[in-house]
Amino acid sequence: MRIGFSVPQFGPFADPHRSAGMCTALEALGCDSLWVADRLLAPVVPPDGYAGGKPMPVRYGTRLDPLLALGVAAAATGRVRLGSNTLNALWQPPLVLARALTTLDLISRGRLDVGLGLGWMQEEYEAAGVPWRGRGARLEETLDVLEAVWRPGTVVHTGALWRIAESTVLPKPVQRPRPPILLGGFTAAALERVGRRADGWLGAAMPLPFFHGLWAVAVEAAERAGRDPAALRRVFRVNPEVTATEAAPGEAHQRGTVRQICDHLRVMCGAETDEVLVDLQLTTDSPEHVLDLAAQFLAELGEPAP
Repeated sequence: MRIGFSVPQFGPFADPHRSAGMCTALEALGCDSLWVADRLLAPVVPPDGYAGGKPMPVRYGTRLDPLLALGVAAAATGRVRLGSNTLNALWQPPLVLARALTTLDLISRGRLDVGLGLGWMQEEYEAAGVPWRGRGARLEETLDVLEAVWRPGTVVHTGALWRIAESTVLPKPVQRPRPPILLGGFTAAALERVGRRADGWLGAAMPLPFFHGLWAVAVEAAERAGRDPAALRRVFRVNPEVTATEAAPGEAHQRGTVRQICDHLRVMCGAETDEVLVDLQLTTDSPEHVLDLAAQFLAELGEPAP
């Protein structure tokens, strides 16, 4: 099992210098990866689909740009993988996105994992001037453009949304044939897309029956496409509410002691290539406490299952 943490970028951690120092410290603790998230705004009126109508955390209103934050993390580290979990892929033209991601792969010397998703908040799409309808088809063509840009040779693309005349688009990424692409989502359509054309899934800690049902969709889609499902990576995000005493067993996918949460993550991680992403930015305002909790999660997850 691989173990990753979030790049500090929200609320009190939305300071590039503080974030850089914490990334260096997290790498020194021995983690495998660091990941950014993507938020444009935090509506005052709770948006549809968020936590049963609860207000969004205030700190989501203060944020660093995810791609620039990854650049900060790349400069502050030398070993860990660097990824986005998830980058909302549709808020910029795919050729512009490809240029930024290629640059990040070069800056990090080939350590980039490209994690893309559609997001879930209509208010962000409206603010970005991007249509809400047709998101799935827009993502499919975005992936087509990224693959065209990252292939050897000249780049050409003709699609329903974008056209690129045959052009030279250099440099290419360090990684060959391209940086890994992982896709987020929790619908049957999202998991079908993962199985059909991604290198892995950006999932989350969740009740096991829900997880098994979703993953079966990706496996079946991979098999239909002639791909090996065992080659697909899985990264499970958890935004833990760490408690001093044990929570109810049914809450352990998101709430409980460090050991409870880690026990659930161990059950989900059935393959050696599986990875957990622990986001501690909603747990504390203290950089020192983040690092202390990160050390606890690393120690606990490094132990064999009881």
